[in-house]
Amino acid sequence: MALAIRKIKRQIRSVKNTQKITKAMEMVSASKMRKAVASALLSREYSETAWKAVLRVAQKSDPALHPLLNQSKEIKKIGILLLSSNRGLCGGFNQQIIKKTLSFVAAQAPSAELEFITYGRKGAVALSKNGLLVAADFPKSEVLSDLSEMRFLSQAALNGFLVQKYDRVVLVFTDFISPLKQKPVIKQFLPLNLAAISEDEKKLLKEIEEQDQIDGGEYLFEPNADFVLRIFLPRLLELQIYQAVLESNASEHSSRMLAMRNASDAAGGLLSDLTLGFNKARQTGITQELSEISVSKASLE
Repeated sequence: MALAIRKIKRQIRSVKNTQKITKAMEMVSASKMRKAVASALLSREYSETAWKAVLRVAQKSDPALHPLLNQSKEIKKIGILLLSSNRGLCGGFNQQIIKKTLSFVAAQAPSAELEFITYGRKGAVALSKNGLLVAADFPKSEVLSDLSEMRFLSQAALNGFLVQKYDRVVLVFTDFISPLKQKPVIKQFLPLNLAAISEDEKKLLKEIEEQDQIDGGEYLFEPNADFVLRIFLPRLLELQIYQAVLESNASEHSSRMLAMRNASDAAGGLLSDLTLGFNKARQTGITQELSEISVSKASLE
């Protein structure tokens, strides 16, 4: 009985130490999450404004003159930009994005050759385990400073598309919705399809037209709209990746915070069970000792 009690005490001590670690990690993740969410939300408005500007210029331009807008008739090779995390302990964050990617691969593989560009160690490792081709693996910075850090990613995709290495490029990342909800998404990155716009983008176009009427005239583009659009588009691609990384970072830290909170709660539940078991074992031991004393006393009498 004494051995069992000592074993339970060791287990309680071990669980308490683990709970301290998960609590500390939860607090660190919560702090990082607040910063990451603030950055993602602030950048969304800037991204929307940039997209408005591109739509405004595109209305006055000829899409056929821009290679980044040319839609390939036959998709033979697809480049996939995959954003994941460097570290684990973030719940199902990486598993969900990998599952989404593998579903896309299964749907496209029979008709198109696939090649990956990864940002984040977990994604590259998972793809290699599944026998998929990783053409480039870029190290992910733990602290994203500014938009210039995304230039190497956008250039890898852009150059591959311009030299016709890829007929299409897609961006796979986790979209931040709330601290409790994140959604893995696959978004077409290249070519930019300004014709097939979403309902939100239709609203943006309507806002642009209304603003033009308020301003009392059209904008003038120098030297012309085609030149301006040619300068705009590569910058827009960088901004799209930057926003996707911000959304992914916010999702990662949210997932890690929740995972550590769940681990702390689970440790608390386990502590309650162990403490109850410890008290029962002690009570049993005390009862047994009292019984032995009573028996000894009775035998002496």
